[in-house]
Amino acid sequence: MTDETTLKDLTGKLLIAMPGMGDTRFEKSVVVLVAHGSDGGMGLIINKPAPSIDLGHLLEQLSIEGEIAANGPIFFGGPVENSRGFVLHSSDYRQDDTTLSIDDQMGMTATLDILQAMANGAGPDKSIVALGYAGWGPGQLEEEIAQNGWLIADAEPDLVFSGDHSGKWIAAIEALGINPILLSAEGGRA
Repeated sequence: MTDETTLKDLTGKLLIAMPGMGDTRFEKSVVVLVAHGSDGGMGLIINKPAPSIDLGHLLEQLSIEGEIAANGPIFFGGPVENSRGFVLHSSDYRQDDTTLSIDDQMGMTATLDILQAMANGAGPDKSIVALGYAGWGPGQLEEEIAQNGWLIADAEPDLVFSGDHSGKWIAAIEALGINPILLSAEGGRA
């Protein structure tokens, strides 16, 4: 592992799971890194809708009523704290005390206020609601990258918030100029 890999802040980047990663929870996953630093990283999987629950059902369970019909999937954000909700959203929505600014295009809010705002039509223009998150301890993500587990790409909002959830993995790889068919699970050094 090089110092450059260790020290590089990947906040706001996409992680794209490589074939043969070995962890089925992340197979063909696309993850937005919402935080990354010397103490580890946190990300949300943005292309795996959770089975058996959608936004309307979640709002009903939380007794959140609104004027807007809430449709759309809830995503499996990752295996950590999978009963806790997170909203990845466009930067047009911000709560000073509760929104984590990821970059100038995205933020993340993890309070019920954003769900109430969304139900009333006052939420962000674009959003992904996720249960759980992906977490890495210090150096863990860098090691997984060094072992050919992840590709890194810019998190373009058109891709992140695309409604084509099943196509995000291929679209993210193709945005790097790579043909997904040519990817190998084997790493190498030149």
